[in-house]
Amino acid sequence: MGRPATSSGQWERHRPTHIGAVVLAAGAATRFGAPKQRLLLPAVLERLTGVDQVVVVAGAHPLEGAVECPDWERGPGASLRCGLAALDAAIEAAVVVLADGPELAPAAIDRVVAAWRESRAPLVAASYGGDRGHPLVLERSLWGDIPDEGLRVVEPLLVPCDDLGPPGDIDYRGDLPERFRGTPGEPM
Repeated sequence: MGRPATSSGQWERHRPTHIGAVVLAAGAATRFGAPKQRLLLPAVLERLTGVDQVVVVAGAHPLEGAVECPDWERGPGASLRCGLAALDAAIEAAVVVLADGPELAPAAIDRVVAAWRESRAPLVAASYGGDRGHPLVLERSLWGDIPDEGLRVVEPLLVPCDDLGPPGDIDYRGDLPERFRGTPGEPM
């Protein structure tokens, strides 16, 4: 017999939840000129903490151990749907991050997950300087309604993460943080 809920729903809010993560790595990286996912993905995966399962979604470039999304060219929403479909049935919400955000702060993940657990808002997003960014937390109730263009049309609960710094958005080789710059002949 479980613990009864209080009139304010305290038990429900503090019950264990299972959180997954989806890393979107399906893009063609045409502006970068090479499969940047192979270079940046390990750094992003190192920073994913506090989740029960991680799914990486590949598309244009195969990635070992990733879920292949045949519809990746339709848009980020198609890739996200592929990743969410690969999560275990017990996962109640998913942290969503981009493979080209190597400066992702683990504390930003903790912060948006804590805000989701407290609010149970269907979509929670980190914000930097008032602008919506990653990571996101997406409650399972929204998983079936993701358009091909992604979640920009859905209003999130914003969680300020200015003090942590944005995760980055590497589109061009010149955007790479110094630690990723190797010798010109180094494979990606």
